[in-house]
Amino acid sequence: MQAVRHFFCKQSLWTISAAPGVRNRLIAIAMDGSPKAGVHQSKSLTAKAGGSGNITVCVEGNIGSGKTTLLDYFRTKPGVEVIQEPVEMWRNVRGHNALEQMYQDPSRWSMTLQTYVQLTMLDIHTRPQKEPVRMMERSIHSARYCFVQNLHNSGNMSDIEFVILDEWYQWILRSQDVHADRIVYLETSPETCHDRIMKRCRSEETGIPIELLQNLHTLHEDWLKHKRFPLQASVLVIDADCDDSSIIEKYREHEDWIMGRTAAS
Repeated sequence: MQAVRHFFCKQSLWTISAAPGVRNRLIAIAMDGSPKAGVHQSKSLTAKAGGSGNITVCVEGNIGSGKTTLLDYFRTKPGVEVIQEPVEMWRNVRGHNALEQMYQDPSRWSMTLQTYVQLTMLDIHTRPQKEPVRMMERSIHSARYCFVQNLHNSGNMSDIEFVILDEWYQWILRSQDVHADRIVYLETSPETCHDRIMKRCRSEETGIPIELLQNLHTLHEDWLKHKRFPLQASVLVIDADCDDSSIIEKYREHEDWIMGRTAAS
């Protein structure tokens, strides 16, 4: 029988089914409703300049924007911990491919997938940091302001599903440390993203329409450039509409800022 945990926080109930390692960590989080010491939604970034203390850098961008290329570049640097999106967990939730099911029938499965995305991203945010610089592929924040928002805007997530996910997100902000110190936004045109997706041939992505990429592009722009949603950190925008050799040069140009060696503005 599949193990299921019912998590109570104040008057809220969250029923999840997760991999044992994630589930055990989230039991401890969900059963403690009091804010943790030092938890905050924003941090003083200038204190990080010069390499003192740990920083968390979130790499944001559309599907196919080049996040893996950036992470692979910084993975080779000393003192950097790279954490990629837990896509394999979304593809195999105890034998169920939640990602594929969402793409096949988003109005039925978007709430299911995004609940698990929120859970797994919370797990990543709250893990003990192993190196001075943690680089994350996306974040719990882009899940809310880009992907959940798009599902609701497009009619593939009902009002009540959207509200419940947002209630959980707001509780997480209040009670858990899911901060980001810096955000790198890889700004890429929907057309370039679509071309890259077609070339990498992930099975779940073969039917992604250009309209989805256009909608996600608009939401990333609204969040990270126009600040129409709350921002958790200073943002560096990199034009990623270029080939690999050109983008690597841009990473070198901005490496000190991304690594926290210079103060964030």
